[in-house]
Amino acid sequence: MALTRTILVLRALGLGDLLTIVPALRGIRSAHPGHRVVLAAPDVLRDLVGLIDAVDELLPTAGLGALRWPTAPPSLAVNLHGKGPESIRDLLTAGPDALLTHHNPEFPDLPGPAWRDDVHEVDRWCRLLEYGGIDADPTALLLPAPPRPAPESNAVVIHPGAAYPARRWPSERFARVARELVADGHRVVITGSRDEMRLANAVAEKAGLPPSAVYAGRTDLTELAALVADAALVVCGDTGVGHLATAFGTPSVVLFGPTPPNRWGPPPDAEHHIALWAGTVGDPHADYPDPGLLMVRPEHVLTVAADLLGQRVRHG
Repeated sequence: MALTRTILVLRALGLGDLLTIVPALRGIRSAHPGHRVVLAAPDVLRDLVGLIDAVDELLPTAGLGALRWPTAPPSLAVNLHGKGPESIRDLLTAGPDALLTHHNPEFPDLPGPAWRDDVHEVDRWCRLLEYGGIDADPTALLLPAPPRPAPESNAVVIHPGAAYPARRWPSERFARVARELVADGHRVVITGSRDEMRLANAVAEKAGLPPSAVYAGRTDLTELAALVADAALVVCGDTGVGHLATAFGTPSVVLFGPTPPNRWGPPPDAEHHIALWAGTVGDPHADYPDPGLLMVRPEHVLTVAADLLGQRVRHG
């Protein structure tokens, strides 16, 4: 009996990074329906990877240098992690028959398209596949909701955290949004990781919310995903929770700065996902809130949130 051919895909990054490659993964699946698609990604993402209909297996991979390919060489390896050289080197250790990646000067014999900084992250990987003769639909972002019940239904989810201070809107502004939405009759909950519990509790306290409204540190990633999938609205910064809202079709208000939304934002034609951005670009790794992000005022967020919540009521 012939052995099943395997395609190895590398994306050993975080939540938002995973969700931006869903269209590319679906393109790979469509082009190679008889192959087994193995995604090398962090094990913490396992349950979300299970929602992606284009992946057969997760190979736990914590980051660059951690890839350990345990079986016969794959027929194809696809670098959806970056432009190398570390990611290219990781995939080459698996001994693939072919490697699809962006060009890197350290590997002059490997063909590939030039890396561009001026494209959306979703489009970047679809373009790479196109270079390799594989069609991918960049709008194919939706995922089914997790099978686990959500801890809250129809709540407004406010997620104040972000990976870097540059992308964190001030807690008092999130608190004002939460307070006014509660005054308008909405159930509001605050989410975050275990490391963001202090921030989430500060937002809740300033907003006058009870401790029961704080889910930071109380949910694993799957429960957080279920909460977002069943939410009335998500309000957050440029972080993975915004990509969860896109994946589940949950209306969202996403605050951008210093990175523009045309690089990492929701689909521009999706009317139920609104990206607020002042138009300035700064350092995404700075240890202080980006000046452009601070130009987004609570009034802007509340106006857009009220409109999206009103649309939800009108359309049932």
